[in-house]
Amino acid sequence: MSGGRDPLVVGRVVGDVLDPFTRSVGLRVIYNNREINNGCELRPSHIVSPPRVEIGGDDFRTFYTLVMVDPDAPSPSNPNLREYLHWLVTDIPATTGANFGNEVVCYESPRPSMGIHRFVFVLFRQLGRETVYPPGWRQNFNTRDFAELYNLTSPVAAVYFNGQRESGTGGRRR
Repeated sequence: MSGGRDPLVVGRVVGDVLDPFTRSVGLRVIYNNREINNGCELRPSHIVSPPRVEIGGDDFRTFYTLVMVDPDAPSPSNPNLREYLHWLVTDIPATTGANFGNEVVCYESPRPSMGIHRFVFVLFRQLGRETVYPPGWRQNFNTRDFAELYNLTSPVAAVYFNGQRESGTGGRRR
């Protein structure tokens, strides 16, 4: 992906969460039959359950780690819990999905209370099976540090969506 038109750069995912990388593996994230495209918006009521995640690749002996974070917690104007870890799945075989992996941090449904939050899915290739372990916390998780700690390659894919509180007071007027 080149130039400033990359939606991960425009959405500040590259910069806030990731360093620049080259996408090399397919990653599809699907909530309730709706595939996530970078920058799309989903309501909390649509993301209560974990999404279906499909992973590409071509070698079934390759395993991946999927990380889902909110870099805008608790609010985009004061992200002092950045990044909040919503989900961590390891040992996902290539050409399968997250449900074939090992969920080491269970899915926590995003519930943004203030502002528009970005929810980022990042896929890393693992060096081997059973080489990645869960962190002891969810808040102030750092995707870059985590990847370095477990010798994960640079990301092979990423996608993000935006979310904000369902409705009511405190939200943006339309």
